Amino acid sequence: MTIRRRRSKRAVGALALSWTFLAQPAPAEEALAVHGESFEPAPMAAIELRQFSLEELRDVVVVTVSRRRQSLLETPSSVYVIPGEEIRRMHVTTLPEALRLAPTLEVAALDSRQYAITARGFNSNIANKLLVMVDGRTIYSPLFSGVFWDTQDFVPADIDRIEVITGPAGAAWGTNAVNGVVNVVTRPTAETQGVQASTTIGNEEQNAVARYGWRLGPAATARLHARTFRRASTPLLRGGDFDDAMRGASAGLRADWLSGASSWRLSAGVYDAETDARPIYGPVKASGAHLLARLQRPVGSASELDVRGYVEQATREDRFLLQDDATLVDVDAKLRHVAGRHRLLAGVGYRHGRDSAEPGLLFAFLPAQRSQAWYSAFAQDEISLFRSVALTLGLRFEHNPYTGWETLPNIRLAYTIAERALVWGALSRAVRSPARLDREIFTPPQPPFIVAGGPTFRSEVADVAEIGYRAQVGASVSWSITGFLHDYERLRSAQIVGGSLQIDNRIEGQVRGLEGWGHWQPASRWRLSAGFLLLDKNLRLAPGSNDPIGPSSLGNDPRWQWSLRSAHALGERLDLLLALRRVGALPQPHVPSYTAADLQLNWNVRRDLQLSFGVRNAFDARHVEFDSGSYTGEIPRSIRFSLSWQPS
Repeated sequence: MTIRRRRSKRAVGALALSWTFLAQPAPAEEALAVHGESFEPAPMAAIELRQFSLEELRDVVVVTVSRRRQSLLETPSSVYVIPGEEIRRMHVTTLPEALRLAPTLEVAALDSRQYAITARGFNSNIANKLLVMVDGRTIYSPLFSGVFWDTQDFVPADIDRIEVITGPAGAAWGTNAVNGVVNVVTRPTAETQGVQASTTIGNEEQNAVARYGWRLGPAATARLHARTFRRASTPLLRGGDFDDAMRGASAGLRADWLSGASSWRLSAGVYDAETDARPIYGPVKASGAHLLARLQRPVGSASELDVRGYVEQATREDRFLLQDDATLVDVDAKLRHVAGRHRLLAGVGYRHGRDSAEPGLLFAFLPAQRSQAWYSAFAQDEISLFRSVALTLGLRFEHNPYTGWETLPNIRLAYTIAERALVWGALSRAVRSPARLDREIFTPPQPPFIVAGGPTFRSEVADVAEIGYRAQVGASVSWSITGFLHDYERLRSAQIVGGSLQIDNRIEGQVRGLEGWGHWQPASRWRLSAGFLLLDKNLRLAPGSNDPIGPSSLGNDPRWQWSLRSAHALGERLDLLLALRRVGALPQPHVPSYTAADLQLNWNVRRDLQLSFGVRNAFDARHVEFDSGSYTGEIPRSIRFSLSWQPS
């Protein structure tokens, strides 16, 4: 059966539905303050280059850890916040490259479109222990519990911040939030009014983005964007190139409005991308669309209801690997309530997925078509024990179609020292529930099979202990450090059964490490940032295993990595940004350690116009970041010129 490419009908349909909804008359209420945020549009200031002020930790807001707004200083978790302004200053053009700005994440490029990204180990191009969301919408595929990084729309001008949580968050976000959570938070439409356009031209990438924001009424605003890009093919270590030059386009629409005491959000997006035609296998094609709605409404004087739902469709054609057509529907509802010393949160969630996966040259999913449902219930209580001590208790029950109910408890204790520092500790149980890759993948597509899915594959489990310290020292220094120990059971392995390898759960062991970051502002126009990750993996085959590959199949991670960044205003109109990262060698397959240096120079020609020049891998013509077998790609030096225009 040939999979139909539905991008045109679904893309136009999603945006048409959004536009029809937005075209209705806006409510006539005056602008209100909702959840501590003013709905009045922010002034359209020029792109400021001179402001490098170090925000105090209590002024940095995060929502992903406890699913409510709280300051970074009081957050009992390992968190790094990537500000949207830093993304724009560095002229980052893709989500994976933005995540390089988080020193606690492992980010490795395989080629021009594929990445291996994880937290705290197990990195590969099918990494499955990091939950990634955009405004709370999960973007991982149920095929393998990972992300297709080449299909993610990314408009830097619309990003408010990216919250990176390293460590388990299953009690708050469910299974698959095992080693971390990434949540991309976009800006309210009231902050993105008017016209904004940018373009980048370089030897490895060209792109253009246009955005327009407008008012729908006294209490409603909207924005629309369109983006197009092209990336060059990846050079191969053995010579030649990968024939993976990629081009694509995307568009999105979002509206925010107030209706009485309720706040509403509606957003939609479409994308379409295609690589060059590879010899024999042809191109990789991907397209999709999504539609999301969210309501936040006060319930009485001390409670709030938060309901969010979305539908997403994605089609992928790759005759070498697989062809898949998937549709997801996800709805969840949360009720927040404050009662004395308690901040209560309770909710339910439902997710339904249907996909049809046609076989490629190497793999097949059997059965080819599958419908699945996941549902959950969770509760959390943040208790103020004393003025400076807070206890968080969380528990989630989640049901998946393969192993039934899973239980995810969490306990966190935090002590605030003189309102300038936080000591915290946590004990958690995290679970990665089976994906289709674990149970239903077969190689080759026809019997006899060399590799077969495991019909009894169970959930992977991690018991995690963490302890951390975060502090603000005066007005110029802030830093954070976290130690962790993950004790894993039932990790994915292979078992020789008959004449084939069957996927099983017979690897166990520990991963321990230390991660940290710091910011220092030695002068009003100069800011330094640094971070590191130390990782020690001690995995082994469980008794009874005859796995011929062993733990090396579970990702390839450096024992250490560090990064250093400098942002310096050179005058009233110029700023210079430097980023240096050093990544240790990968053990198996061996990839040498490497150092990468990025340079970015921005010039405000006038208030509404900025010119930029950037170099990636400035001191290295090319290097390998991750090995993918015989098609090992080298990441080359790239040079780019950018222009941004935003009239006041």
